Amino acid sequence: MILPAGVAPEARLLLAGRALRAFTDGYVAILLPVYLLALGLGMLEVGLISTATLLGSALATLAVGQWGQRFPQRRLLLAAGWLMAATGLLLAGFSDFWPLLVVAFLGTMNPSSGDVSVFLPLEHARLAESAQSEARTFLFARYTFVGAFCAATGSLATVIPQVLTDAGMAQLDALRIMFVAYGLTGIAIFFLYRRLPDHRLNEQAAPPAPLGPSRGVVVHLAALFSIDAFAGGLIVNTLLALWLFERFDLSLAAAGQFFFWAGLLSAGSQLAAPWVARRIGLINTMVFTHIPSSVCLILAAFADSLPAALALLFLRSALSQMDVPTRSAFVMAVVTPAERAAAASFTAVPRSLAAAVSPSIGGALLAAGWLAAPLVACGALKIAYDLAIWRAFRGVDPRGA
Repeated sequence: MILPAGVAPEARLLLAGRALRAFTDGYVAILLPVYLLALGLGMLEVGLISTATLLGSALATLAVGQWGQRFPQRRLLLAAGWLMAATGLLLAGFSDFWPLLVVAFLGTMNPSSGDVSVFLPLEHARLAESAQSEARTFLFARYTFVGAFCAATGSLATVIPQVLTDAGMAQLDALRIMFVAYGLTGIAIFFLYRRLPDHRLNEQAAPPAPLGPSRGVVVHLAALFSIDAFAGGLIVNTLLALWLFERFDLSLAAAGQFFFWAGLLSAGSQLAAPWVARRIGLINTMVFTHIPSSVCLILAAFADSLPAALALLFLRSALSQMDVPTRSAFVMAVVTPAERAAAASFTAVPRSLAAAVSPSIGGALLAAGWLAAPLVACGALKIAYDLAIWRAFRGVDPRGA
């Protein structure tokens, strides 16, 4: 991929790692409920395990923000690669609810459409060091584009278990293979990140530090981001797939195709985000694209046919993720360079904690037969978040910094 001028070469390694993780996240988010249901678990258990994945990621991210500056970021990224490997292999090996819940809590599994793993603050901090000013926004846009595109492509891999089943393999064994592949990808990422430069703390002009001068801004942003994350957790991809299965009896293959095209729309919109932000500002880009996407989600909850629901969800996908690169660039631009790793962690932690609670609520609502409720609540809360962040930060937008 062509990168903007002034971007360090190590950014390519980070983009490659993001691509590998996103590909596996793309199929895992769809296959996870199928796998858990095949093991004999119910919709409530699916929601609880989704909650555990997000809660564990939140605590791991908090640890990175609080104590991560004591260790080289490269070493932490390598450890995260091994953790990803263990997560996939253990999920493939266990069948009972409680061991699966523990692995989900301690591991790197991602049931959502975005990136909520411990990799996120570490990669964001390295990316922020790799570019300056406007080039940083474009770099984050490419980072999120790669993630969205590869997640979309990964969703097509959901057809593999069906192919293996048609060839004579038991369905459960075919699903386990996909989680083994997830674990092997973690090993591949470990070896990829071994090629990253080893920036020792005493060699850096601005070594990572805990939050200081920017604490107030970061706390305010984190509080608002948590509202958005809680809303999104009500209908993470795992639960959205479950909603499509229950509401319209959608097949696994058709769900994979839907998430592929939805992911492509999301990826394309993220490439456009830097150009939009350069013209109207980061905050305006975040808000004015996000509100229409939430309206589409609410309308999809009441669609009386599958084509209508899918059309609204596709439109939502074309708009809902344009705030991701602009949000990341905004956080990196309003804090000092030394605080970037801590800021990435402390804005990610409340998001993860808030998002960790809501999948169990969404799963409970689906299990109770209130199929429209998670979508409506998600859309309404996201609109409230958009209005709040626009009111609070419209006057301090760094305009694409």
